Amino acid sequence: MSALRIALVAGEASGDILGSGLMRAIRARHPDAQFIGVGGPLMEAEGMCSYFPMERLSVMGLVEVLGRLKELLARRKLLIQTLIDEKPDVFIGIDAPDFTLNIELKLRQAGIKTVHYVSPSVWAWRQKRVLKIREGCDLMLTLLPFEARFYEEKGVPVRFVGHPLADTIPLEADRMAARAELGLGEEPVVALMPGSRGGEVGRLGALFFDAAQRLLAQRPNIRFVLPCASPQRRVQIEQLLQGRELPLTLLDGRSHVALAACDAVLIASGTATLEALLYKRPMVVAYRLAPLTYWILKRMVKSPYVSLPNLLAQRLLVPELLQDAATAEALADTLLPLLDNGAEQTAGFDEIHRTLRRDASNQAAEAVLSLIGASPSR
Repeated sequence: MSALRIALVAGEASGDILGSGLMRAIRARHPDAQFIGVGGPLMEAEGMCSYFPMERLSVMGLVEVLGRLKELLARRKLLIQTLIDEKPDVFIGIDAPDFTLNIELKLRQAGIKTVHYVSPSVWAWRQKRVLKIREGCDLMLTLLPFEARFYEEKGVPVRFVGHPLADTIPLEADRMAARAELGLGEEPVVALMPGSRGGEVGRLGALFFDAAQRLLAQRPNIRFVLPCASPQRRVQIEQLLQGRELPLTLLDGRSHVALAACDAVLIASGTATLEALLYKRPMVVAYRLAPLTYWILKRMVKSPYVSLPNLLAQRLLVPELLQDAATAEALADTLLPLLDNGAEQTAGFDEIHRTLRRDASNQAAEAVLSLIGASPSR
């Protein structure tokens, strides 16, 4: 049998993590498997030669995408043609649904098996996309259980594989070891996580610092840590900090150490909320979007919640302060009680962690190989 050829496309850092784990799990079963497509540094380290830098696909927000639309459409068109010519055994689109679902549809029409890894939020908004998914996708792999239930109801072949972060993050993190690593003592520590993208930090950074100053006024011994997602974000955050006196440690990356070390988190809605949940750290979720984007989304979203912890709990487990409700005063007042008593949140977090812990990369690899009839050739 000739070596398996597997095409993958990831659009951002979280997809790069998922893709590299999946590639590793597939190679453990098929050591000579070949990987083509688009990925980041982790997928390249697993042996993919990316057709172009993954960063070209990382765009956030409805309005923001418009400025890059021409380039994205041209790249997608070329990618579809290249992959049809290459005829891989299977194509796996990892997240980035606005980019990858269209590729899946065209490749499936060309007779190539297609998998989508990480469900888009179809259960929350733009539910009609499920029709496109059903037409373009041989198999949907979901990280979260409520997503799988949604696809089963809509007649889409689906497998809940669990979440890789739930596998890698321990059920109980060592707070003291993380504090020692960061040079922190016994004092209360709040992690500030205003997002990984420039637009998010621009809208939330100063707000989070205002909230931090209010917390400091009420608890003078409090300390803050802020993991910067990239060198560009660090520069942006340092500019926002000018003229402020805050006992704040900036970290380059190392968000997991920050979460392990802290007592509570002030956090932007997004994947990081799941990480905070898995570290069992009480949190207050905030978000602000460009006003037009928010106005559009408010009319389209079907879900009562925006943050992953609440979607997973199917109830209001963590406070969500959105748009105009996200004031410095409200954030500080909501977070302060959690420093002393976040037990109700963290008990819910532990239950969710255990549900999501399923050895996701291996589950996903088994599902993909079973779809294309490639039994393990150990």
